[in-house]
Amino acid sequence: MIGRLRGTLLEKQPPWLVVDVAGVGYELEASMTTLLALPGCNEEVSLYTHLSIRDDAHLLYGFAREQERSLFRALIKVNGIGPKLALAILSGMDEDAFIRCVMDDDIKALTRLPGVGKKTAERLVIEMRDRFPHWQDSIDVSTDDIGRGAAPPSPKDPLADAEAALVSLGYKPSEATRMLSGLEEEGSTEAMIKAALARRMAG
Repeated sequence: MIGRLRGTLLEKQPPWLVVDVAGVGYELEASMTTLLALPGCNEEVSLYTHLSIRDDAHLLYGFAREQERSLFRALIKVNGIGPKLALAILSGMDEDAFIRCVMDDDIKALTRLPGVGKKTAERLVIEMRDRFPHWQDSIDVSTDDIGRGAAPPSPKDPLADAEAALVSLGYKPSEATRMLSGLEEEGSTEAMIKAALARRMAG
């Protein structure tokens, strides 16, 4: 099992990234929360990881914080929640926000996440309520442990990249377009994605 990687960030194309560890490039999929916390390319990063082994592929997922990985592992144990949907949930809200939604029975907030309907939201509340009390006292991981560095140069078409990233999370193309409408001034792909997700969760 690969539990953690420390190396050089080679590529960052939401929701994918590549980390070079001693000459080996590891491709990982990550939530937008983690991607937004990362430094620019060619800087050192340290990520917690989860390896998923399937018949047709070995998939590696990266997380900026151990608490986020713990929530991911708990989510994929819920009936009907796979890694893709778990990452979408983690992209739409952080661990503390998710805990509040579950403890407060906030079905409405959960259904704003892509791929989460009312029945799925109700299942999340029921199955997750007793799984994370200890997370509320978790220790934050500083950005120094994730990595530091200048922001990466803006891609040629950050709006298109942001839309593609939202679609990869489960939003419909038309929905992703609406979410990003008027956000071009945010500049970078990461900034537009962050603003779009915040707008979506605000309803």
